[in-house]
Amino acid sequence: MSLSVENLGLVLGGRTVLDAVTATFAPGRVTAVLGPNGAGKSSLLGCLAGLHRPNAGVVRLDGVDRAASDPRLLARRIGYLPQTADVHWEIDVATLVGLGRFPHRQCWGSSAEDEAAVAAAMAATDVASLATRIVNTLSGGERGRVLLARVLAGTPDWLLADEPLASLDPAHQFDVLDRLRAIAAAGAGVVVVLHDLNQAARVADDVLLLRGGRVVGFGAAEAVLVPDTIATTYGVTTEITRASDGRRVIVNMGRN
Repeated sequence: MSLSVENLGLVLGGRTVLDAVTATFAPGRVTAVLGPNGAGKSSLLGCLAGLHRPNAGVVRLDGVDRAASDPRLLARRIGYLPQTADVHWEIDVATLVGLGRFPHRQCWGSSAEDEAAVAAAMAATDVASLATRIVNTLSGGERGRVLLARVLAGTPDWLLADEPLASLDPAHQFDVLDRLRAIAAAGAGVVVVLHDLNQAARVADDVLLLRGGRVVGFGAAEAVLVPDTIATTYGVTTEITRASDGRRVIVNMGRN
């Protein structure tokens, strides 16, 4: 089970946003996609999710061109959490989370397996108490957790998450990071766009660094998140220290 891109190129609005990007994402691991604003992070996830058709290269799932794969099977195997937390219709939380089971449902409606998956997803994201609330009455952080629950309800083989920590308070940020680790530990692959280097160092097995649509570094987090590579990617000077629990801490010292 693998998800990969080979020589991926994407042009949006007349601008090249991805240029010859090649990477293979592994199941059972969390890959953090990092880079400055405009680096192509969300565009890469959009290609993996099928929202963008690349102008060059190919996206493969288990070695098969994504464009040639069955859309219903892809909907079951790949879950995508977008960057925005907007919901444009009045719907309660439980119903919205239940939509994550749509690719699995049979013509006669929800099964016990569907209901169990929805309940587990709501518990994992701490939204069970919001089940009867209308989604548009929630805060941005609450909506973000509900939308993550909708994706998790689909029990995908691959979770693609675009800045899932946006609008979350620190406690729920840690909860989401822990949930990503648990998803990977259960065997699924996780590809997540993050902005904070320390959040990436906390959660990621692997890191893909992008700048200007091109790959600066890709590999194990401890090998990629080093001062030289960070300087090339972001134009800042950093120092690496250790917290009392042994975790790596990346300290931004300023611009190069």
